[in-house]
Amino acid sequence: MTQSVVVQVGQCGNQVGCRFWDLALREHAAVNKKGMYDEALSSFFRNVDTRVVCLLTEFKFFPFSKALLIDMEEGVVNEILQGPLRDVFDSKQLITDVSGSGNNWAVGHKIYGCQYRENIVEKLRKTAEHCDSLQCFFIIHSMGGGTGSGLGTFVLNLLEEEFPEVYRFVTSVYPSGEDDVITSPYNSVLAMKELNEHADCVLPIENESLFEIVNKIHQMINSGKLGSTVKQNSLVTSSAGSAKTQVKPFDAMNNIVANLLLNLTSSARFEGSLNMDLNEISMNLVPFPRLHYLVSSLTPLYTLADVNVPSRRLDQMFSDAFSRDHQLIQADPKHSLYLACALLVRGNVQVSDLRRNIERLKPSLQFVSWNQEGWKTGLCSVPPVGHSHSLLALANNTCVKPTFIELKDRFMKLYKKKAHLHHYLQIDGMEQSCFSEAVSSLSDLIEEYNELDATKGGPRVDPSRLKIAV
Repeated sequence: MTQSVVVQVGQCGNQVGCRFWDLALREHAAVNKKGMYDEALSSFFRNVDTRVVCLLTEFKFFPFSKALLIDMEEGVVNEILQGPLRDVFDSKQLITDVSGSGNNWAVGHKIYGCQYRENIVEKLRKTAEHCDSLQCFFIIHSMGGGTGSGLGTFVLNLLEEEFPEVYRFVTSVYPSGEDDVITSPYNSVLAMKELNEHADCVLPIENESLFEIVNKIHQMINSGKLGSTVKQNSLVTSSAGSAKTQVKPFDAMNNIVANLLLNLTSSARFEGSLNMDLNEISMNLVPFPRLHYLVSSLTPLYTLADVNVPSRRLDQMFSDAFSRDHQLIQADPKHSLYLACALLVRGNVQVSDLRRNIERLKPSLQFVSWNQEGWKTGLCSVPPVGHSHSLLALANNTCVKPTFIELKDRFMKLYKKKAHLHHYLQIDGMEQSCFSEAVSSLSDLIEEYNELDATKGGPRVDPSRLKIAV
């Protein structure tokens, strides 16, 4: 059984991480009826003391998360330590400061990065020592602030230096156009350069998409259609039955991101007829090093009320995964070009169901000519709590390009006027060339997607077969 370590950086990263650990405990408690430490739990937890009962669940042991919590403000981390999840985190695995990064990438990356480098490396090594077979680091952070974007990408660089053989998956929450952080375009573009160069896979999430999804769920709840469409106490829409007692405004949005990570790692934690390892995702979905941005969609977001779901509804779940409404960024993959696609299904779903739906959907999806059969599939037999089955789709698709173009446009509006630039340039080691290099890196990435899009709609060319000399 492989293990993963979660590194949550900044306010957003720690809030999402808090929801992840809460829901992960619920998921394992639902499966682990005996309440004993087992292999599945070893993926993200370590057993500290079998004599202590974990009060959050019925576990007859004390589960410590394999996590590192970093924030340059104490608020969110202190809140976690005072809440019901406080015993899940090792106090030695926390790094906090008091002054914050002031929404400045340079402060997080250049100042706090240098200041806390040795401390971060030491704690990463100690966390890794608790893993028998460390496969992946998950970084959770936001792009718009100072700590998440700046220190978060500094940690990413450290992971590449210290653990070059371990995969680096990054969940990056991108700001909306109406973000209240004026400097968020600077922070995001500076962080993008680091993601381009040092991440194995990036799962971009847009706040706007999460907000729209949660609004739709609430509208359906308020319309009284719960019986046929939505389960009010699903993991996506609610914290009912979980460790959290006080629901906060962003909990529902953060639940969606947490469920993305739970589904992504389900094959590493539970048995299934067609398990998909994390290294297989990187190997099969990333044909070019820089094009490692995977657009994710979850279904059902609107949890079905019945347990025995008829085949028609199962098929609808596959259709939903490719619809615009279920994407976690503002994108429409069906009208863009696929480089590859992974489907991770949980629950009582057969391989034949997978194959039937792929064949049904293939005519409406356009893949690059050299990878027409670019599908990777996984089947995990354990469904999420409260669901009969679920589907996570990961698409390496050119539909992510508009997100990057919009980000570049917002960056250039500020940069042309040199607005707020002095806040960054006064930091030691920060020069104006950092900005020009970052936007150049983003422009190159956009151009790579443009070149792929230019092949869209062309005739399918089968590769010529080798001729065998007789």
